[in-house]
Amino acid sequence: MSTPTAVLVGFKARRRASRRRSLKPWYRNGTLMAGIVIVALLVLVALCAPLLTPYSPIAQHLEDALQAPSAAHWLGTDKYGRDVLTRLLWSTRVDLRIGFLAVFIPFVVGSVLGGLAGYFGGWLDLIVMRIVDVFFAFPFYIMVIVLVFVLGSGEASIYLAIAAVSWVSYAKIIRGEVLVAKQQDYVVAARLGGVPHATILLRHIGPNVLSQAIIYAMSDIVMDIMAIVTLGYLGLGIAPPTAEWGSMILDGQEFITTQWEQATIPGLAVVVTSLGLSLLGDGLSDLLSPDRRK
Repeated sequence: MSTPTAVLVGFKARRRASRRRSLKPWYRNGTLMAGIVIVALLVLVALCAPLLTPYSPIAQHLEDALQAPSAAHWLGTDKYGRDVLTRLLWSTRVDLRIGFLAVFIPFVVGSVLGGLAGYFGGWLDLIVMRIVDVFFAFPFYIMVIVLVFVLGSGEASIYLAIAAVSWVSYAKIIRGEVLVAKQQDYVVAARLGGVPHATILLRHIGPNVLSQAIIYAMSDIVMDIMAIVTLGYLGLGIAPPTAEWGSMILDGQEFITTQWEQATIPGLAVVVTSLGLSLLGDGLSDLLSPDRRK
């Protein structure tokens, strides 16, 4: 008859072997590679934005307003004489930074609360899940817009609004995974062996339940970026004159018949970013799915 220690040792060996099998062919996953390439290029553009253009994204030159695309200004200038390409590059920097950072706090808070609720159950699980149900009763974008309206425009308000709304999804995902994982033999063996609850959660359950939350985070970044762009378009996002895709679309829409690129190009940037993150999420889903690891 197997002892709890033997069960744990056997499980760890199988997990290491499974990881080697699942991670080895990652570069053959076309969807994952396409997502990595697109996202890597966007991150590179964001990091190198100050080096890719000689213009300032906020300095106004009214004498150069509304110039057509030329050798000096590849995408023309806006109504304030600012180079559109420069603002597009700096907008990538701003929106990606907020999109990625806005996921971090909800990911941590939701994973911790969901993990504790799923593992211990009882009154903690009841309270957490009732709060989750309340948040799920309202549309994500509506709640974010309302919270930013109450808190006021600005980057800090966006972080707080997204964090207050997004954590519930991670809590629900992790709770469901933990409910299944805690019934597995290796967790039961750890409990019988007297392993502390914190060690079981962090070392035995945590690494095996986070993959679904990580996959969801890719789509969550897309939702956050869409929320940021929507807030910018409504005038509730990043305060002017900071370059941001939503505000660029808002500024350019009045010239859509004469200089369509001012509103269209930032919109295409949002589409490309969403596509890259979606492909990355789908690729990670294929790579980390339980069926693939068997």
